[in-house]
Amino acid sequence: MTAGERSDADLLRAHVAGDASAFEELVRRHRDRLWAVALRTTRHREEAADGLQDALISAYKAAGSFRGDSAVTTWLHRIVVNACLDRMRRRQSRATLQLPEDGPRELADTRDRVAEQDTRMVVEEALGQLPAEQRAAIVLVDVEGWSVAEAAAILGVPEGTIKSRCARGRARLAVMLGHLRNPGAPAAVAPRTGSGPGSASGSASGSGGEAR
Repeated sequence: MTAGERSDADLLRAHVAGDASAFEELVRRHRDRLWAVALRTTRHREEAADGLQDALISAYKAAGSFRGDSAVTTWLHRIVVNACLDRMRRRQSRATLQLPEDGPRELADTRDRVAEQDTRMVVEEALGQLPAEQRAAIVLVDVEGWSVAEAAAILGVPEGTIKSRCARGRARLAVMLGHLRNPGAPAAVAPRTGSGPGSASGSASGSGGEAR
């Protein structure tokens, strides 16, 4: 943040005080990361866009209730993840595979680019087969780089729950993606239960196992 640039907290206070441009600046500052989390949580561009829109509307209206117990970015991420999880739980149709938001690095060899994209798709598909809460925890900690404590604050659960969700999710991913380390092995497919938003692996609290 450059000298004279308002902090996130300053922008939020200014928005509450009636500054018409403050919230827009706050969103512009964090839009990319919020969108990335929404997209990786839902794995569905339309759902991610709608979830992000729902979240920003909620944040706009609820700004006056922000108490400063956490960073503004943590507060925003919590609202986005919760909005996306709510939409996923309501969606009845099976989620379809989406390409990652960020494409593979530009490599000189076309075959390398294709192979990297294929790997990304496989990883994204495996991630999508996790229960929603496990996927949200892994997206925050392993993909976005938040600490366990920060992820716990975002999702509103104890740190031990985040560790448990990540451990269980990583164990599932290790099975599903084992063929990437051993090219001769067949790809494992997680059992599909139900047809809801987390249908590839059961709902957020469904029969796919403990998702906390």
